[in-house]
Amino acid sequence: MPSLRSLKLYDAGRKVFTTKGEEQEAAKQEFLGHLKMLEGVLGAKPYFGGDEFGFLDIALITFYSWFYTYETFGKFSIEAECPKLIAWAKRCMEKGTVSKSLADPHKVYDFALGLKKRLGLE
Repeated sequence: MPSLRSLKLYDAGRKVFTTKGEEQEAAKQEFLGHLKMLEGVLGAKPYFGGDEFGFLDIALITFYSWFYTYETFGKFSIEAECPKLIAWAKRCMEKGTVSKSLADPHKVYDFALGLKKRLGLE
């Protein structure tokens, strides 16, 4: 069962690409707050569990495919705000099992764009 924290991260991220104006800005700040909290937990470790890629890394790397979508719609850079988190994601993506199993970020963006159109959120 997903944790309440991951649901809040998902909800804030969803709002980044489904809202505009002040509501989007608030969602962006909430989303970045969650990412910064995760970055603080990561600290200087290569992975959330320490030196080894583990279950928490597996659960969290799935959000990485959506980062391009959040950044594009929200007009911000996650790497500028959370460089350690992006470095962690890049380390995870070096693993073939990870890079082969995650959706292409541009396809995720296209999906989100289509979803916005279907929901009339343009």
